[in-house]
Amino acid sequence: MRLLRAGARLTTLRGRLSLLAVATAAFVMAVFTIVFNGFVHQHLARQADDQLRARASAIAATVDTSGPILRVLETPQEDVLDANAWIYQGTGLVEQPPAARADSPATRAAARLAAKGGAQCTTTLHDAVDIRLCSWPVPSPGGAPSRTATVVTALDLAPYRASGDTVLMASLALDAVMLLCTYALTRLAVGRALRPVRTMTDQAAQWSATASEERFSGVPRPAELARLGASLDAFLDRIRAALRHEQQLTSELSHELRNPLATIVAELDWWQARPRSEKEVATVQRTVGDAARTMQTICDTLLAEAREDSGRAPGTTAVRPVLNALADRTDPDVVSVRVVIADEAGELIAGVPAAVLDRIVSPLLDNALRYAATAVDLRAFREPGRVRIEVGDDGPGVPECFRAHLFQPGRRADPGDGHDGAGLGLPLARRLARSAGGEAEFGEQGSRGAVFVVRLPAG
Repeated sequence: MRLLRAGARLTTLRGRLSLLAVATAAFVMAVFTIVFNGFVHQHLARQADDQLRARASAIAATVDTSGPILRVLETPQEDVLDANAWIYQGTGLVEQPPAARADSPATRAAARLAAKGGAQCTTTLHDAVDIRLCSWPVPSPGGAPSRTATVVTALDLAPYRASGDTVLMASLALDAVMLLCTYALTRLAVGRALRPVRTMTDQAAQWSATASEERFSGVPRPAELARLGASLDAFLDRIRAALRHEQQLTSELSHELRNPLATIVAELDWWQARPRSEKEVATVQRTVGDAARTMQTICDTLLAEAREDSGRAPGTTAVRPVLNALADRTDPDVVSVRVVIADEAGELIAGVPAAVLDRIVSPLLDNALRYAATAVDLRAFREPGRVRIEVGDDGPGVPECFRAHLFQPGRRADPGDGHDGAGLGLPLARRLARSAGGEAEFGEQGSRGAVFVVRLPAG
């Protein structure tokens, strides 16, 4: 159970940051502990050598090498000086500690130092104890090698090693305490730093569930959390926009499908009320079929618009290829479509993707083809900061009394004129144009036909 709780803590950002801080602190402390204890051991070793040389120098002061025979002068502290000290003349042993044996490791190490000559130090193992020995030469007054003396002193390193081990254990204990403090303080600091994040997370979940209009940017926060709040605000705005779009799409579908559904239900009720003739049955079937096709057109148009709104991305496109592609999709034997790009315009670029431009102009072209007598003109011009596209036909035009209702969904000037359509193409074109930063409107009424104008940002 404890392992599970520890694993759960490591999956949190707080636990991972605490572990990272402890690992970093452990590495730094290990380096400092190694360096510090190495320095302590070197310092203790120098102290031991300094003490040995000081004793050897003091003993050397009692050695008289002026005569042919080496003499050791008596001093008040002779017992202290002679403890663990060997005196050699050349390689011959003159004096040794009372308790030292001739074959002991310490005595052999002292003899080797005396044979080498000079001031040197070595360490040997004696009775499972490390012994440090240092030699100190005592030259003769005349410089005769045969009368040169060497003093070798020894020192038990156990107290120094014990001091070094004590320092090491104290360092390790201090490291452990520091790591525990680092872990505790890191968890506390990270927990306090992440507290606003937890609060913002809870608020975001609550606001998205209740469709609240609250925002994070209204509260003063640190720079990092302010950027996080701005990102969460943008995310919530997208959620709210998606919800509004879904509600709008549902409302439009409900509104537009209500009339065809009512027609179907009324026709079926009338048909089932009493027996009907074959002509009357055919009329009912034709009416129901027309209403069903109208519903299909409404659904296709509104869903296409929804897909355009949800998948739109910024971009630019050349106007001429899009208009040419639209003209190529028409039947020239029925209505001729002419594409005219103003010469002074050059390469005319619209500030919308090609798919969006196609979707904006298509409903206007379909409307023109529906009412044109012989021809439809697609003309494009450059305006200051804008691209102007005109879709004109030579049909009967738009009744003046209906122009105010042109871009209202589901409205047609004459539903019984024999042309199909659900009255959603023009509203869709305007909505897409406005969402791209432009406009779609009725342009002018000439002697014949109508002209619709689309203005879009220039690319």
